[in-house]
Amino acid sequence: MTLLVFGKTGQVARELARIFPEATFLGREDADLLDPAACAAAIAACDAAAVINAAAWTAVDKAETEEAAATMVNGTAPTAMAQAAAAKGIPFLHISTDYVFDGQGDQPFFPDHPTAPLNAYGRSKLAGEQGVRAAGGNHLILRTSWVVSAHGANFVKTMLRLGRERESLNVVADQIGGPTPAAAIARTLVSAAHAMREGAQGGTHHLSGAPDTSWADFARAIMAKAGLSCQINDIATADYPTPARRPLNSRLDCRSLTAAFGISRPDWQLGLTNIVKELS
Repeated sequence: MTLLVFGKTGQVARELARIFPEATFLGREDADLLDPAACAAAIAACDAAAVINAAAWTAVDKAETEEAAATMVNGTAPTAMAQAAAAKGIPFLHISTDYVFDGQGDQPFFPDHPTAPLNAYGRSKLAGEQGVRAAGGNHLILRTSWVVSAHGANFVKTMLRLGRERESLNVVADQIGGPTPAAAIARTLVSAAHAMREGAQGGTHHLSGAPDTSWADFARAIMAKAGLSCQINDIATADYPTPARRPLNSRLDCRSLTAAFGISRPDWQLGLTNIVKELS
C-alpha cells in the first residue's frame, strides 16, 4: 500500500516514518496547510492508496489570538484534503482531539457525544471534523488526547527537563485523561488505512492511552520511570491559569475503535518506558 502523509516533523509523523518509511511525507515546504488549495493539489497529483493528515496547529494558547490561522490549518485545509481524497475515491485519515468536547463530568466521552469546545483550538479542530465528514468520502476521524513521544515538545519531555532542574514541581491534578503514545497513534492509522483500502468503513473513533490518570500522577510516573527525585505537588487548574481554557475531563471511550478495527487502548506506562529509554 502506498501512503501520502501530511506532516514530517510532528510527533505522529515521525512515528509513521519509523513504521512505514516507504510513505511519502509532505512537510510545510511541500504543502503548507495555510494554503488548502496546495494541499488538495498534492492529493490530486499523487498515486497513493490512502492519505493521512498528521499535520496540525497544536499551539493551544496561541490559537486564542490567532484563531483564523488555526482554523485554516485545522479546519479549512483538512476539508480541502478530504474533498480531494473523496474525488479520487481513496481513504482519508485525520487526527482530532478531545478538545472538541466541553470537558464536563467524569465519564468518558463517546464518539457521538455532543461537541462543545471550550477554546479556539477546539473550535478549529471541530471545523476540520465537520469538513472531513461533509466531503463524503471514506474517512477516519481519530480523536486522541495528551500525545507524547521522544520527539518535539510534549509533557514527558518538559517534565524530564524540569525534573532534572528542580526539587519540586506544581502540576495540575484535577484534569483527567489518557496519555497517548504517538507510536500507538501511528500504528492505528496504518492499520486502519490498510483495512479501509480493503473496504472497511471509517467514521469517528477514539484512541487514548490506558488507564486514565491526572497530569500530576502522570508526572509522578515520569519521575519514577526516569529515576528522578523531583517531588510533584498537586494543584488545581484554577491555580495555573492559561490563555485557553482546558477541559477537566479528557476521558475518551475507545470501544468503537476496538469493534471496528480490533484496536485496543495502548498502555501508556509501557509507552512511557519506551520514550524514557529512547531519550536516555
